[in-house]
Amino acid sequence: MNKNLRYLGIVFFAITIHLNAQTIERVEPLHWWAGMENTALQLLIYGENISELTPDIESGACTITKIHKAKSPNYLFIDLDIAKAKPGTIKIDFKQEGKSKLSYNYQLKERKKKSTDVEGFSSADAIFLITPDRFANGNPENDQIVGLLDQEVDRTNNYKRHGGDIEGIIRHLNYIEDLGYTAIWSTPLLTNNMETYSYHGYGVTNLYEIDPRFGTLDDYKKLSDEASKKGIKLIMDQIANHCGLGHWWMEDLPFSDWVNYQEHFETNRAEWSKDTHIKTNHRRTTNQDKYASNKDKQEMNDGWFVYRMPDLNQRNPFMATYIIQNSIWWIEEAGLSGIRQDTYPYPDKSFMSNWAGAIMNEYPNFSIVGEEWSLNPLIIGYWQDGQKNTDGYSSNLTSIMDFPMQKSVVDGLKEVESRRTGLIKIYEGLANDFGYVHPQKIMIFPDNHDKSRIFTQFNQDLTMTKMALGYYAMMPRIFQGYYGTEILMHDTEKPGDHGLIRSDFPGGWQEDQVNAFTGEGLTASQKEMQVFVTKLLNYRKNSKAIHEGATIHFAPTNGVYILFRTLDDETVVIILNKNEQPLTIDLNRFIEIGLKGKSLENIISDSEFVWGDSLSLKEKGVFILTTKIK
Repeated sequence: MNKNLRYLGIVFFAITIHLNAQTIERVEPLHWWAGMENTALQLLIYGENISELTPDIESGACTITKIHKAKSPNYLFIDLDIAKAKPGTIKIDFKQEGKSKLSYNYQLKERKKKSTDVEGFSSADAIFLITPDRFANGNPENDQIVGLLDQEVDRTNNYKRHGGDIEGIIRHLNYIEDLGYTAIWSTPLLTNNMETYSYHGYGVTNLYEIDPRFGTLDDYKKLSDEASKKGIKLIMDQIANHCGLGHWWMEDLPFSDWVNYQEHFETNRAEWSKDTHIKTNHRRTTNQDKYASNKDKQEMNDGWFVYRMPDLNQRNPFMATYIIQNSIWWIEEAGLSGIRQDTYPYPDKSFMSNWAGAIMNEYPNFSIVGEEWSLNPLIIGYWQDGQKNTDGYSSNLTSIMDFPMQKSVVDGLKEVESRRTGLIKIYEGLANDFGYVHPQKIMIFPDNHDKSRIFTQFNQDLTMTKMALGYYAMMPRIFQGYYGTEILMHDTEKPGDHGLIRSDFPGGWQEDQVNAFTGEGLTASQKEMQVFVTKLLNYRKNSKAIHEGATIHFAPTNGVYILFRTLDDETVVIILNKNEQPLTIDLNRFIEIGLKGKSLENIISDSEFVWGDSLSLKEKGVFILTTKIK
């Protein structure tokens, strides 16, 4: 045989083998459920040259309504109608010229709950925020996983991984329950296969996978189940705005507009750094500002948060559907009670309304809280569902984080008293609730994983820290605390340093000399604070007056501010006293509350007294009294 013909034959044979060897590398969502409210489902199919094949489903219970090819030949997007489908397997044949080349068995599962049975969080809840890498190491064997980047575990370095995981949370659910918390929000647990700073979880590289260094999907579902048995809800931290630069699709983007400033990224990919990326201008007011320029709006919404986090383009309809389906998948798969949405104002705000609307349509009793780091109450109110905004925008978002009130409380307690400062700031801060459609659904917090510890904010003043926590927990809000606040963890050595804010919880590692779970090695002040938080939140857990009662407060005078929460025969009194010297207050000023002659109990000290004409306050601090005596 002619050598050239023989060579051509080998080449032809090799090409034929290549075509016949097509495989499906990914199908997302990984599976779905029969009986969902929304009966439309879009599958992302990824595999080499998969677009050369045509998918087909012979079963009449599930039909393909449309097939979409992407710019990359390695993607197909398939629209399905599953209205008549039952739980089971859907066989999808991938054909070429009418002949089947590949097949894929896609699973539709049976739902555990109806949509209406999924219950979100509310003002009755106290939420425990955890940075899982820093809370407790329940399984040292998953500290390092072959094949993942950022492998080093070094507890002496605040920006390396420390080994905390899902099992560590599960093992200490009793501790969380005993403190009085009724929900857990952990920072993201999805895979972050990034070269550095992967411990915090916000550079997700696979939206359908628990990071193996935290555990498995089964571990996460176990956490949900075990927490639920204790009456503790599970809230997932999600990110619609960006992913990690190491996300699997960044090497082969399906469309030319899958991420924002994509052309710029691909042109500069080889030299990509913090100096070459187009970053967001962080001008979040452009979402509300009727005078904002188009340029400022674009830079705000399209710019990358950091160069390691590509900004997702939710205006691409396939990206939009992908994000919505991913959120719903996790709610259904893990039995979630809520979502905390990171960097809420940065994505396309029309999409965010559609995203939240799709979730709430599927789960009408669900809860979503958005992060909006603004000190302007008008902006906080703008984002909450039901607000009648002048631009007609409706967010479908149930809750938003209350940064303005968080700061008002800290400033008010730290400032010297005058007609315009001190406790007046707290009083007037709460008065801003007239601008909120549902103030009791807003989330208040003393500190979190991005903000200095409250003990540091008060320059390690135990009394003021208690005053702040007491007020935050009793006001008409959803309360969120941060792990370690109950034992006075702080970042005083370098305020605001994220590594210190997210320090290891003592006792979470076998070698720890101090164990906050048992109390071993804690200082007297730490134990005192732990008891205070436990009594505070356990009373709150069972107080209808705090959950849904009326709120009445009196303007501060002489360094004393008093707020009442009332419902039926339960009244809770919160007194903030900034006086260092003993003081007697005239209780006749509060006659409208109707407490005269009634017995009240201090929920912290358990002491009782009868509400008469006056009350002597011997020291500075917070005093929380209730008519619901044990």
